[in-house]
Formats: sequence, structure tokens, C-alpha cells
Amino acid sequence: QVQVVESGGGLVQPGGSLRVSCTASGSIFGFYVMAWYRQAQGKERELVAHITSADITNIAASVKGRFTISRGNAVNTVYLQMNSLKPEDTAVYYCNIRISGGMYWGKGTLVTVSS
Repeated sequence: QVQVVESGGGLVQPGGSLRVSCTASGSIFGFYVMAWYRQAQGKERELVAHITSADITNIAASVKGRFTISRGNAVNTVYLQMNSLKPEDTAVYYCNIRISGGMYWGKGTLVTVSS
């Protein structure tokens, strides 16, 4: 079984920065992909960024240049650094890990961008 836990959400002013963290634990072997998705109220969940176990990254066009995804020193920990935040970035941010055995989601962390 695999567990995914997000942390670091909160309230930030427009133009500010925030970093959210994700840690996956459990039976994780071989190649995997960890990703951040977000879902704003009334909208569909969308992919924000992903990073593979080979450190290949991809950032959605809507946040490219403002958001970066990176791996932490701890095993299976990834960060999403969000800069120049806008009110439209307000959403619940979910972490996801895909392994050969399936896909697992965290419960999400709320990011609110407001003055």
C-alpha cells in the first residue's frame, strides 16, 4: 500500500510565494512519477507539474515560469515552488504518485491567493 501526504498550503497575497510538499511512503519500487494537480472550485482537476524518478520534469503552460517542481533530499518527497501567485491559482492542490501497481492520491492542501 502507498500513502501520499501533502502539506504547506495556506493563504498568500497576490504576487507572493508558497511551497507545498508531498511525501509518498510505502511499497514504491522502480520507475515512478510524482505529480501535482489542482482543482479550483467548480472546475475540473488539472495537471500542474510532474517529476519522474529519473528527474524528468514537466510544467503546465499555465504556470510555466512561475512554478517549479523539485525533489527533496528525503526519499519520495517532492516540492512545488509557486512564485508570482495570482488569485486564479487558488485551488486545492493534490499530489499523486503513479507506480507499476497503480495510482495513489493525497487528500490535498488548500492554497488561497487573496488580498
